[in-house]
Amino acid sequence: MEDRLQWIRLQPRTWVHWDAVRGGMQAHGLLARRYPQADCFVVQPQPAGAGAHGAARALVPAALSLARWRGGRTRVAEPADGTAQMLWANMALHMAADPQALIARWHQALAVDGFVMFSALGPDTLRELRPIYQAMGWPPPAHEFTDMHDWGDMLVHGGFAEPVMDMERIVLTWDSPQRLLAELRGLGANLHRGRFAGLRGRRWKAALEHALAAGLARPDEQGRLALTFEVIYGHALKAAPRLRVSEQSAVSLQDMRFMLRTGRGSP
Repeated sequence: MEDRLQWIRLQPRTWVHWDAVRGGMQAHGLLARRYPQADCFVVQPQPAGAGAHGAARALVPAALSLARWRGGRTRVAEPADGTAQMLWANMALHMAADPQALIARWHQALAVDGFVMFSALGPDTLRELRPIYQAMGWPPPAHEFTDMHDWGDMLVHGGFAEPVMDMERIVLTWDSPQRLLAELRGLGANLHRGRFAGLRGRRWKAALEHALAAGLARPDEQGRLALTFEVIYGHALKAAPRLRVSEQSAVSLQDMRFMLRTGRGSP
């Protein structure tokens, strides 16, 4: 995802790292090196937990650090509306209970001609795990992930323009069910409405580990347990507002100022 930025000419003066802890501290370092003079707002949405907020604050250079004075400022806060030229959101969208509301928040944060860069898990994610749960008579192991074409439609509906979507499938392997489950816990949560309502016991966990070892072992991977992840990548621009003329037309103060300043509001 970071490599795709080389094809975008706009050099942001202000950018937003949305859900930076989930998106990856290493990715934050790559972006900070690519845009060393840009101000960064680290947004850690709720519910995130004290640990996640502490990790987000760790991205802010110390007051006496040379890095704090050589380039742009980094702070843990949401930017003022319409001030960011880039919003970066890695692995956040598929975990949103209301993704269209989240897209609206991104659109609100960006300046006109700014852009969003995001990734999310697609429908083929965990495709080997779902039949195992079904055979055991358990609820689905995860909610249904959205197709990349539907994400593109949601972006347009949310006011973005020129969405570009692509995807890839990645197979990850583990040497034990315990390591596999530990990594899945770190990747997210099951938002399916029919998921288990409460905690399960040791016998259930033992049955799960046995089912994973039997159902996910791949001979071509030396018996390691394998799962597929479909990763969707997308970016889109915040287009200039266009005022639709009717008997009654409403426009935000921010959009009105932009149209008066640039003359780009005619239909």
